[in-house]
Amino acid sequence: MEYIGLHTQQVRNNLKSLLLLLFFPLILMALAYSIILLLSYYESGKTPYMWELSYQMSLRAAPWIVGIVAVWFCLAYFTNTAMVRHATGARPLSRKENPRVYNIVENLTMACGMNMPKVNVISSPELNAFASGVDDRSYTVTLTTGICETLNDDELAGVVGHELTHIRNRDTRLLIISIIFVGIISIILQLSIEALVRSPYFSLPSRKEEKNNGGIIIVMAFLLAVIVASSVAYFLTSLTRFAISRKREYMADAGGAELCGNPLALASALKKISNKPGLGNVGREDIAQLYICRPRSLKSGFASFFNSLFSTHPSIESRIAYLEQF
Repeated sequence: MEYIGLHTQQVRNNLKSLLLLLFFPLILMALAYSIILLLSYYESGKTPYMWELSYQMSLRAAPWIVGIVAVWFCLAYFTNTAMVRHATGARPLSRKENPRVYNIVENLTMACGMNMPKVNVISSPELNAFASGVDDRSYTVTLTTGICETLNDDELAGVVGHELTHIRNRDTRLLIISIIFVGIISIILQLSIEALVRSPYFSLPSRKEEKNNGGIIIVMAFLLAVIVASSVAYFLTSLTRFAISRKREYMADAGGAELCGNPLALASALKKISNKPGLGNVGREDIAQLYICRPRSLKSGFASFFNSLFSTHPSIESRIAYLEQF
């Protein structure tokens, strides 16, 4: 694999973050335009006026869309640490509670000259770990109690080094931005489907109701338009996972091996983790992007197959083979 320096990777990830920030509002405005276009087609038919009307309405809606997304994004961006902690059930780990783990993290941060991140722990016998956060105040390394108890010092140092490399490369910031954007579209899509399914008028109206069903049909047409357009938008925003190169995991593995000074120890840790990967009970495919190993419970079903197509994680086997080459 081509060698890429730390500064180069940071610049690349910062550029990708900026592109995502610019790309997502365009996707939302295209979503709004598609919905307006579909409704205009329903109201007036396929006429030149339909295109002009949709364009003008989209321009009027653009400032509102950008404003709402900006507020939503800022709230999610600055509360992402609490969001991830709440979703996974993580809690802070103090030096007094587990000096072994705390000292491993502290020693590795001193070795690479970075600020000490927060250390969280999840009470689970299964094995997994992840890094999160967008700046020095929120950077966090989270470990399960199972991984702390199962791995020896060298193996745990390799895992912690892997997560610290994600933080140093700005991978976590890029992933958090991706999670927020895909989540916004996902919420719009889920709420639209639920509103349509729960509607008392989901079934076809009787003949007696046909005279008064104009408003009902408009509402259902609107919901269907939102579902169709947001499904396409969800697919496109999911493609942003490809903007997050799978090489980032290989690079984090290489960084972790370098920090702990033992590539085979990290390879051994990955083997153990792959036999019992945890945190699948969280049930959040977006947060699973952060994990060092994707839980098995997220590897079945059509939805999981679709998500795996856009996974940012290469296979554990290929990562182990890569480390064994050192």
